[in-house]
Amino acid sequence: MIRIYNPDNLMEAQCLKDMLESHSINCHVGGSYLAGAIGELPANGLLGLYVEDIDAGTARKLIDDYLEAAPVDEAVDHD
Repeated sequence: MIRIYNPDNLMEAQCLKDMLESHSINCHVGGSYLAGAIGELPANGLLGLYVEDIDAGTARKLIDDYLEAAPVDEAVDHD
């Protein structure tokens, strides 16, 4: 497995992991136990998303697309 992304926190890591797995990409969150052990301190560099080498390119593209997406404003009138 290869590390493809360093999430800011465990919530982001889990969200991205779920997104990748919904695209049939096996993903592992590394460092989640370490991040939990430090409590409120920043976990810079402890968390990592890992995928199989063969899926790395597709996974990076999916993560880039996800991070660049704009939120949908449901309050906008579409009439």
